[in-house]
Amino acid sequence: MTVKRICLLGATGSIGKSTLDLIAQHPGHFELFSASANSDVEGMLKLIQEFQPAQVCMRDEAAGERLSEQLRQLGQTKTELFIGRQGLNALAAHPSVDMVVAGIVGIAGLVPVWSAVSTGKSVLLANKEALVCAGELFVEAARQSGARILPIDSEHNAIFQCLGSAYRCFTRPESVRRLLLTASGGPFREWSLDAIRAATPEQAVKHPNWVMGPKISVDSATMMNKALELIEAHWLFAMPAEEIEVVIHPQSIIHSMVEFKDGSTLAQLGAPDMRTPIAHAMAWPDRIDSCVESLNWSQLRELQFEVPDNRRFPSLEFARQALASGPVASICLNATNEVMVARFLRGDCSFGAIFDEVEEGLNRFSGRFPVPTGLDDVMAIDTEVRAFYAH
Repeated sequence: MTVKRICLLGATGSIGKSTLDLIAQHPGHFELFSASANSDVEGMLKLIQEFQPAQVCMRDEAAGERLSEQLRQLGQTKTELFIGRQGLNALAAHPSVDMVVAGIVGIAGLVPVWSAVSTGKSVLLANKEALVCAGELFVEAARQSGARILPIDSEHNAIFQCLGSAYRCFTRPESVRRLLLTASGGPFREWSLDAIRAATPEQAVKHPNWVMGPKISVDSATMMNKALELIEAHWLFAMPAEEIEVVIHPQSIIHSMVEFKDGSTLAQLGAPDMRTPIAHAMAWPDRIDSCVESLNWSQLRELQFEVPDNRRFPSLEFARQALASGPVASICLNATNEVMVARFLRGDCSFGAIFDEVEEGLNRFSGRFPVPTGLDDVMAIDTEVRAFYAH
């Protein structure tokens, strides 16, 4: 395996930390060429000292200035520092980069991922919003440039593995009857409707199985994470929404399944550790050691499955509504959810208000904008939806 030079977007988050662990384990296979963070100066400084990347970018300008001063004081001149959003694009499109790991959460990750796709990179995609908000445009950009998309969300990576080594994203898989996305059910799986709607931020971010950032943890608690994954799976695997189902699986051992027309169902199993799907995509089509613990079959007593309760967790129905309504609805769904989750984490609204406003946002905005024809249109719609909540 030749050394692959990696651009890591979102290097100080959970995806970034898992990726850095794998790079450190396999120095003869991977090199961290560049990395980005939003505002975590300490995390980025530690990364620079350990991995000595050629380039880094801080999206937050004040954080970038603080990092610049610290690098100057340390006499660190090997690493080139970019500051601001344009710096992210420069990192993602750099000609020396072989592989871009897209670990930035939210719509903030869409533009740099687009830069990577437009320049024909291999993109390890964890950023759901790229396909949720720019679906058809994203697919066409990848086809035009020849970019290779390798999903690293555990659910989509599981499906990708089950479809076999010859499968490529954005093509309808042969002989498949349906895709089954598994969901843990989050921290409120057994809570009553009233208790869910009154949940606190501290309760919402305590995921029972996965270690994730606050935004994704809240999305898991509302099941919006799974709703976005349903939309993403529609685009990644060219499958109609009615052939994609979600099943609750509290143990998070089976990460997703593919049912074929002959009645066979293939599943990908593993410990709930993001290093597994990331390692698979980093080494694809080969395999590398991820140092993830093996499943202990002597102690694994049961695998539970449940049907999602759309009354308590209506997010999945919102996603299906958005797909049926067209691309504008998906942008509005995502933007409203991001705004409301941020408000909830700040203590400015109740947990139940997230559901209420997302549903209202779908009805309020979906018919308000023309179908986007380019990335600028997507971002303009997103900006206008967010502006509504600023008043």
